[in-house]
Amino acid sequence: MTTADVSRTQAWLMAARPQTLPAGAAPVILGAAVAVYAGVFAPLPALAALVGALLIQVGTNFANDYYDAVNGADTDEREGFTRVTAGGLIEPRKVKYAMAATYGLAVVVGLYLVYIGGVPILVVGLTSIVAGLLYTGGPYPYGYYGLGDFFVFLYFGVVAVTGTYYVQAVTQAAGAFPTTIPAGTVPLDVVVVSLAAAGPSTAILVVNNIRDMETDRKSGKQTLAVKLGYRWSRVEFVAMVALAYVVPPVLIAVFGYPITVLLPLLSLPLAAGLTRTVLTRTDGEALNPALERTGQLLAVYSLLLAVGLVVSGVT
Repeated sequence: MTTADVSRTQAWLMAARPQTLPAGAAPVILGAAVAVYAGVFAPLPALAALVGALLIQVGTNFANDYYDAVNGADTDEREGFTRVTAGGLIEPRKVKYAMAATYGLAVVVGLYLVYIGGVPILVVGLTSIVAGLLYTGGPYPYGYYGLGDFFVFLYFGVVAVTGTYYVQAVTQAAGAFPTTIPAGTVPLDVVVVSLAAAGPSTAILVVNNIRDMETDRKSGKQTLAVKLGYRWSRVEFVAMVALAYVVPPVLIAVFGYPITVLLPLLSLPLAAGLTRTVLTRTDGEALNPALERTGQLLAVYSLLLAVGLVVSGVT
């Protein structure tokens, strides 16, 4: 399909990049599931966390599309999915307005979560939006300087899972708008669970950056993949995927979780096939599908772990 064949609706879907939404939803699902297991599940805060996370994800996608085009990072040589701003499918100002509107909706949803979670959630929400904007925007777009992987690991893993758990647990531990983190609302085992989302979420970015390594290098975009090269970027990918599969045995051995948390091991064949592709290919023809499959791996793994947690929590 050429850009001339793309309808306005298709163009906006391309800008929103729905294939990336598992990265926003998976950690919230895990945070809700571990809350069920711990007996602190609260449906409205969990739902608000999910909606807020997805809005921030879409807003960040709009921001990346806009700022990558403005900064000249998207060129004709790029092998990734079509970007609507650089491709001339949507006017830059409209993409910028969509970014602002989506983040604005996230703020509206966040007001409810701030009422429940207080200052800690206010800090999490604001820094999440700022991190999304500054990934490719602002005077020092940190995604261009090798810091994107760290922030994805932090916000799409640790912060998202523990934050989702917190807004549920805090309803039983404190009144409205707490100013500090009440005891027991961010236990260590939940932080460990968050690593199961942090690893595969970061792996998505690694695949993206391996695919774009040569064009990023030419445009001056110093992603971590550009800094590390193919060999060590692939090591990073394997480490991030492997991290997810280390989490269930640790939960069982250290925290006494039930054996049902081993359900994510059923996704190992998908992880193995994906890893073979990433270890041997650099072209968009192979890595574009691999990028989508990495998102699918995150979704499948997270759902399996969530089922293992929920089954144990309700029986």
